Amino acid sequence: MFQLRTDEEVELLRQSNLLVSATLAAVASLMKPGVSTMEIDQRAEGFIRDHGGVPGFKGYQGYPATLCVSINDEVVHGIPSRRVLKDGDIVSVDCGVLMNGFHGDSAFTFTIGVVKPEVLKLIRVTKECLKLGISQAVTGKRIGDIGHAIQKHAEINGFSVVREMVGHGVGRHLHEPPEVPNYGKPGTGEVLQKGLTIAIEPMINLGKRHIHQDQDGWTIRTADRKPSAHFEHSIVVKDQIADVLSDFNIIEEAVSKV
Repeated sequence: MFQLRTDEEVELLRQSNLLVSATLAAVASLMKPGVSTMEIDQRAEGFIRDHGGVPGFKGYQGYPATLCVSINDEVVHGIPSRRVLKDGDIVSVDCGVLMNGFHGDSAFTFTIGVVKPEVLKLIRVTKECLKLGISQAVTGKRIGDIGHAIQKHAEINGFSVVREMVGHGVGRHLHEPPEVPNYGKPGTGEVLQKGLTIAIEPMINLGKRHIHQDQDGWTIRTADRKPSAHFEHSIVVKDQIADVLSDFNIIEEAVSKV
């Protein structure tokens, strides 16, 4: 069984998720050629701690960093390092925060310099997939309705959906039931109930859906080495429209100033 959150708990979750969004906005200024992913990670950790939170990923199952920074064909879980960003890269940054006993979790894909048109389309469609998935996160719908909406939009645009990596419940633990796949059949899976908090996170590939894991035990990349995009919001299931706890607006505003 999964946890349903009270209004008070939802507001604590909102605070954690808004700090995640503020952190992603804070690192937006670093999204330039020549900046290392380690620099981005260090900025994020300092920002989170300065604002009363704790990095939610660092130390989780042994993960060594504050952020997952995944470049181009890296789908998720890229470990920050001395590797530097280059013109034409796309960079998925996944961030987690623990504050007031609750986790925040959100991801955003940034562009570096001039990016190829087909990759820009991938980013746009992935963000649209997230919006469509969220539109299904209302009382009485099912988990499969979320995945179906994401999958249909991705595939009709010529892209593919990663199957092995999924969204999840989020609350006092970073990963809670239920799993939230980005593919599925409408009308299948658990019934969504008001107060359920989940992270919806489409991972969409330019090429085929298949992935593999690097020898570092974390980094997931596309098997055909084509780019992948990733966007994630944490939301609360409501009766008419989902309540989105994280905020892309402040990230996009920061990006516009880079």
